[in-house]
Amino acid sequence: MNSPGRKIVLLDLDGTLTASDPGIIGCVRYIFTELNEPMPSEAALRGFIGPSIAHSLRVNGVKEELIDQGIAIYRKYYNDLPVFDDPNHPGRKVVGRLCSKIYPGIPQQLTKLRSLGYHLSVASCKPEYQAKPVCEYFGLQEYLDDIFGASQDGSRTNKDQVIQYGFDQLAFNPNQGDRALMVGDRWTDVDGARAEGIDCLGCGWGYAEPDELLSHGAYRVIDEVSQLADAIKEYFASHE
Repeated sequence: MNSPGRKIVLLDLDGTLTASDPGIIGCVRYIFTELNEPMPSEAALRGFIGPSIAHSLRVNGVKEELIDQGIAIYRKYYNDLPVFDDPNHPGRKVVGRLCSKIYPGIPQQLTKLRSLGYHLSVASCKPEYQAKPVCEYFGLQEYLDDIFGASQDGSRTNKDQVIQYGFDQLAFNPNQGDRALMVGDRWTDVDGARAEGIDCLGCGWGYAEPDELLSHGAYRVIDEVSQLADAIKEYFASHE
């Protein structure tokens, strides 16, 4: 039975809960090396964090006929080949998805949010079969009610599609008092939230360019992890 009046917090993963740039950028470098394509600038490489890999490859000039091959190369290093130094265990090699760290303070903020009764769900453009092992590896699943991600077959890739998928799984019903807030660090989070008729709280500690979040319509941007729980509490209190 659905619980009416739920306060649902949809949390992006990369750049919001985890500092994942070493693994993601490392895998992207392998794509351009193996495709023999010009390597993007450092700024362009950082832009891969957030949107789908296919979207970012197109933005960086990769030909359409090479997109699927590029995705396969990415997945090979992200999921299968442990070629990256583990930032959490020196001397150990890990696959790209585990070459990451939880932002300091995130577990404490999630614990506080759970104690306040919020329903916490990850909503990531990372394929769900990748997002779930990441959350499990870093112990994030103990703070979460659900983990929603993109589909492996490419039918669900954009953030609005992931949010709608999450809403479908949750039987989200505003007419019964359910409310939701997206929390993320990139324009994809803001655009996806707005497309689904909800607000987005921007996380300034992630990978956004200056003014990116506000220019896309984030209702507020916070700069420190320590502000997260209070900002979410204030948002729902102001939308009673």
